Amino acid sequence: MSEKSYTYEQAGVSIAAGNALVKAIGPLVKATARPGADAEIGGFGGFFDPRAAGYKDPLLVAANDGVGTKVKLAIDHDRHDRIGEDLVAMCVNDLIVQGAEPLFFLDYFATGKLETGVAERVVAGIAEGSKIAGCALIGGETAEMPGMYAAGDYDLAGFCVGAVERGEQLTGERVAAGDVLLGLASSGVHSNGYSLVRRLAADKGWRMDRPALFDPERLLIDALIEPTKIYVKSLLPVVRGGRIHALAHITGGGLLENVPRVLPEGLHARIDAGAWEQSRLMAFLQAQGNIEPAEMARTFNCGIGMVVAVAAGDAASIQAELEAAGETVHVIGAVEPGPRGCTVQGADEVWRARGAWEAAHLA
Repeated sequence: MSEKSYTYEQAGVSIAAGNALVKAIGPLVKATARPGADAEIGGFGGFFDPRAAGYKDPLLVAANDGVGTKVKLAIDHDRHDRIGEDLVAMCVNDLIVQGAEPLFFLDYFATGKLETGVAERVVAGIAEGSKIAGCALIGGETAEMPGMYAAGDYDLAGFCVGAVERGEQLTGERVAAGDVLLGLASSGVHSNGYSLVRRLAADKGWRMDRPALFDPERLLIDALIEPTKIYVKSLLPVVRGGRIHALAHITGGGLLENVPRVLPEGLHARIDAGAWEQSRLMAFLQAQGNIEPAEMARTFNCGIGMVVAVAAGDAASIQAELEAAGETVHVIGAVEPGPRGCTVQGADEVWRARGAWEAAHLA
């Protein structure tokens, strides 16, 4: 009796499905082409020419990130189309805070069994995010790994490289006492805190397919899955103007942990919780979890996705410029002498009252 002949497909990996995906996403990737990259895929690596992008003496800046457990919401509720925007946003927003323009992006999509339709929808979102950020999607990897993931599950990682002309990078060294802090509004929860969001959803029995109690015009799942805002195109012209002292992307750790990352020793950020209105979504999360204000400020962006430090004399004009670019901008605080850190002043009173209001209106 002859021995059984094994194939890769019998082991759970379909080379044909992978090839079909590459063919399907080709036009999506090509649509992200920009000066310096043709955004073709299929080779062993992607090329980028900084000179063709207009740089003379660039410093390269690299960032990588994922989307976290927000991916699980996308999987469980068939919301694959825009989760790729989150992946791009988490990387490119980290580049712009260094003063760098995102140039090219690569993605990693890992799953137990490749479902071409799902993967194509995810990559379409990555391509769209790349276009929004102005960077080229020049490559990626699709890994089909039977036994590593439960049926239907996948995970994402993103890698982005940007450039800034030597001497123009933002490092926080220009921040000084008296600087004004501007807050750019977030689009929602962004991509942090979803382990807590999912825990609340399970414990409180949220019906994701019903209109949100705080926004009857939207399903709850759609409010929660709203992609992370990409701030690159609105910020880049202002950054290149040389008047921004520092930027802080508000990700994991919230306001309390991220703002101090761009402060020199001896400076403290004081933020006024009453300077902007806490969104009903954030108030809903706070009310549902009876979350302490300090925990809100350390877990969620609380409605502020990016913090901009500028000289007091430039604050009004920069605010106007960013608003003209489509951002919602609030003057949220200032930098003062003190131990490096961040205080969200009035959070106990303002956010606790807002959460109580939300709880009363949902009762």
